[in-house]
Amino acid sequence: MQFVFLYVTSVSKKEAVKISTHLLKERLVACVNMFPLKSMYWWNEKICTKSEYAIILKTEKGAFPLIEKAIMKLHSYSVPCITKISVEPNKGYGNWLMEQLVGKLHK
Repeated sequence: MQFVFLYVTSVSKKEAVKISTHLLKERLVACVNMFPLKSMYWWNEKICTKSEYAIILKTEKGAFPLIEKAIMKLHSYSVPCITKISVEPNKGYGNWLMEQLVGKLHK
């Protein structure tokens, strides 16, 4: 099984919790980390600075299309940041991730 961490930003803690809870309940992710941050970016030809929440979603590579679809439906941004990073967890953590996801994503 290939594992990935997905990095997603959201407008607020409330939205981050909503997205994370949905993905956990659907068993599309095994674990979520979230934290506040300050973002700076270009939007409509201006540099914007905004408080946001980052979400790190821990899952398997094959779940990405379903997760992306769910985030696009739940997210308030028209162009949300959804990035995928391949990871190689240590054996114990990898086994735990697999236990949470095997049979749940591939019913």
